[in-house]
Amino acid sequence: MNLHPKKERTLVILKPDSVQRSLTGELIHRLERTGLKISALKMVMASEEQCWSHYNKDEEWFEKKGGNIIKNREALNLPIEKEAKEYGKDIIRGLVAFMTSGPVVPLVFEGNQAIGIVKKIVGGTEPLTSEVGTIRGDYTLDSYELSSLDDRAVRNLIHCSDSVSEAEREIKLWFNEEEILNYRLLAEHILYDINLDGIKE
Repeated sequence: MNLHPKKERTLVILKPDSVQRSLTGELIHRLERTGLKISALKMVMASEEQCWSHYNKDEEWFEKKGGNIIKNREALNLPIEKEAKEYGKDIIRGLVAFMTSGPVVPLVFEGNQAIGIVKKIVGGTEPLTSEVGTIRGDYTLDSYELSSLDDRAVRNLIHCSDSVSEAEREIKLWFNEEEILNYRLLAEHILYDINLDGIKE
């Protein structure tokens, strides 16, 4: 689908830790301040099937990630209790358990370079190494090491799409087409109108 750049869409999901820490309004505000438009928003209880489809990993990914876990366990002299693929699947099992533990808030944001803008504000996946000024860097202190020790998913507050194709695939998992609204914001005149016609009286 070749949409005008102003119509680029990205999926954002405020995860259960965002909801439980009452950060939903704050995080939406951070993203809205860029000028991106909310085209869809709801609060839901995600299903396991929906989350497995969302993370969309294949056997090669499970083998690779599981192999890394085995190497780490060997380096720490920990026992190897399963095949690489199962360790890889444990990563997604943990994410699914986390994402289905409470309400989540999926949103569709729309605007020029929406995917890149949101990724910049959200920050890197691991809160410990996310830069100051990003959502993950400013609002949480989890790390891969701690989540691994506790055998759970990293609590990093928010998901955002990585690419246009991923956004298109993910949005369809969380929203029906009729739930995504087409409307115009007055602020779009300031952001996009070439000559700012009509501002002066």
